[in-house]
Amino acid sequence: MYRIVRFVQTRRILLDGAVVEMRCKGDLLVAADGREVATDAATHLPPCLPTKVLCVHLNYRSRVEEFMVTLGSAPTYFHKPISALNSHRGHVVRPEGCQWLNYEGEIGIVIGTTCRNISPAQAGGYIAGYTVANDFGLHDFRDTDAGSMLRVKGSDTLCPLGPGLVRDWDFHHKAIETTVNGVTAQSASTDEMVWDMHYLVADLARTITLEPGDVILSGTPAGSRPVVPGDEVSVTVEGLGTLTNTVVSGPAPLRSDVGAQPSSSEEVRSTALGGDWEFRGIRPPRRE
Repeated sequence: MYRIVRFVQTRRILLDGAVVEMRCKGDLLVAADGREVATDAATHLPPCLPTKVLCVHLNYRSRVEEFMVTLGSAPTYFHKPISALNSHRGHVVRPEGCQWLNYEGEIGIVIGTTCRNISPAQAGGYIAGYTVANDFGLHDFRDTDAGSMLRVKGSDTLCPLGPGLVRDWDFHHKAIETTVNGVTAQSASTDEMVWDMHYLVADLARTITLEPGDVILSGTPAGSRPVVPGDEVSVTVEGLGTLTNTVVSGPAPLRSDVGAQPSSSEEVRSTALGGDWEFRGIRPPRRE
């Protein structure tokens, strides 16, 4: 159960053919000029315009335990190109020929001020706010892109953010839950994070200039599993709202005349199904 939390949230939507920033007011979105639209009727856009999306690999203790690994002394990261951006109620595409598309419910840190060479204690002053994220991964390409995670995590539509941006949100002791077709698949608290939001910002800003709108995805708890076309995936974060997306099938098969093709090796299956699945009695997912 989630507490009823009052917070100020802004959303970017497409309204009368233009991009408009709206403020949430109950079930309505209200523009600065007074126009109103029901939240359920709005065409949502990503809540910010990043120049880059940076993501931490492992950060929640339950996820570390699930994979039976030991964390190093500092976080490691990968990059999702901005062409992967998606929004609340957007469709997440699983290309034909692929079967290992996983959800990962997360919290996105949105940078508000150009940031470089700061301490964790200073990081809060450079954050515009927070949003809900789903760090989808297409593990069919893990055998070829595990080093970079480029296609695994960077393929089109695999970075939904939203529904809005919440400022002055305290990230401590907050619940995060992912559901698939209404059934809980991930459930955790930000207390599980090994490195908190301020640490991640300061760590990345040591060598990378963070620009306004840039997003840092802060990790996912245990329970990431494959989904199939037709599944509805929702991520709810206490105080930030709910991000919902539907998985759809790609319109055409991947080209076979270039590049490595999707694979289903032991490494792929083990990652998609949560570690050493064969030894835990976990059944592979249904397939289409």
